[in-house]
Amino acid sequence: MTQMWANFHLLRPEWLLLLPLSLGLWWLWQRSRDPLRGWRAQMHPDLLNALLVGEHSKRNLARYLLPVAWLLGIIAIAGPTWKLEPNPFVEDAQPLMILLKSDKSMLQTDSSSATHMERAQLKIADLAKARKGQPLGLIAYAGSAHLVLPPTADTAVVAEMAAEISPDIMPVPGDRLDLAIQKATALLQEESHGGSLLVIADTVAADSQTLTSTNQTANPVPIQFLALADADSPETTTLRDAAEQLNANVQELTIDDQDVSTITDFAERNASAGIAGESSRWQEAGYWLTPLLALIVAFSFRRRELAEAEKPS
Repeated sequence: MTQMWANFHLLRPEWLLLLPLSLGLWWLWQRSRDPLRGWRAQMHPDLLNALLVGEHSKRNLARYLLPVAWLLGIIAIAGPTWKLEPNPFVEDAQPLMILLKSDKSMLQTDSSSATHMERAQLKIADLAKARKGQPLGLIAYAGSAHLVLPPTADTAVVAEMAAEISPDIMPVPGDRLDLAIQKATALLQEESHGGSLLVIADTVAADSQTLTSTNQTANPVPIQFLALADADSPETTTLRDAAEQLNANVQELTIDDQDVSTITDFAERNASAGIAGESSRWQEAGYWLTPLLALIVAFSFRRRELAEAEKPS
């Protein structure tokens, strides 16, 4: 409530200049319609009130409805507001680009019989189900980075394409995560939307200085890592070091869907970092006064009908 009053202002305060004018016109109109105006100049007010009978002896509250309606209408036109309009882009799901490492190191195994690549493909399939209908893209990288699919709402296709990726189809071996990040960032910027990156890898062998300069832009893209190796392994340590250079988070692999839930939550919170939150336009609240104006108009019509009914035929 305190924040609301601190932000309260009028979008068009110049309309408030009509307030004294409207009150003055109403006062002049009331004087011109007063049937006892001549008597008021000749008699003492107490004596005149004692002689009045019927509706003139009572205060007619209905006559005050007109200035109240004018005041409410002027305030509504002045544009009272206290909060910014929500950004329309935030309502739409922002793209999540998956950067899948496809070097030969992904064929290694740890504590389970599944290779790192098989683990990654299974998690991508789970992620595609969790983000069904929300834009999901895929980039495969090793010594070079290649766009497999731009962000698409058909996430099942992303899972199918990821299942077909292997180190054998990559033209250059290596670990150029920096190239993958650059390609994904450029793609998101071309679409003029927010977005975030998910790096699925077992290790990161890129130079720390190269990684540091990779995501240093005016609007850096939020990045998170999914570690495929064991949590206490030297391979995962390289991911943590890379994440520190990129100001990113590292999510460890879990046997359930907890890692997928954490990834999707992070994406929803941070994907629209460049456009999220509130827009620069203030949301008008004057329309909230229209029900009161409608009631006043309806009441004035009712009073007129009663007055017509009371007239002698």
